[in-house]
Amino acid sequence: MRKFIFFSAIALWLFAATGCDKEDEQIWEIYPDRQQTVIEHKMNGIVFKFRLLNEQGKPATVFKEGENFTFSLSLNNITHSDISVSTDFINDNFYRVYRKYNTDMGIPWTGIWCEFNQKPKEIEIASSMTKQFNCPWKLTNDTRPDYPFCMSKSREVLTKGDYYTVIHTDFKYITNKKQFIENIHFKINFKIE
Repeated sequence: MRKFIFFSAIALWLFAATGCDKEDEQIWEIYPDRQQTVIEHKMNGIVFKFRLLNEQGKPATVFKEGENFTFSLSLNNITHSDISVSTDFINDNFYRVYRKYNTDMGIPWTGIWCEFNQKPKEIEIASSMTKQFNCPWKLTNDTRPDYPFCMSKSREVLTKGDYYTVIHTDFKYITNKKQFIENIHFKINFKIE
């Protein structure tokens, strides 16, 4: 009987311990058939906002065929201290677009730090300030990516269909001499009509 209680207690402890990790894997997701067009999530003094912007700069999840759109991630520092963000959160899949059923359509940017190679590889965000990371799907005279993204060529127009884009990365930052790592997993489902 004691063995049964002992092993039951261990099993319960393991279940509780692994259950805490599930929250780290939570996906924040939006769909084109719903009202919500912005993913907004607050973690340790940073407000993350991920959205797609239409040609008028408004958040949207439904676009007309041929219409340009912009990927937009903003980081709002709501702490009383400056934050230093490591830019390695911009991984090879950052802003990658997939057609329904996982067909890879590519990323909008062609590189990071292209003409900014002399700039620091960390981004400072002062208290109460916001940093934008915007990057259009198609490069035009009126739409350019924000630092540190660069584009040397434009992407092909997406045809009618269902698509999605994902940000899944470890976000590392330092504030008050403490380092934090947050696992973020955002997914926007969108439609081209």
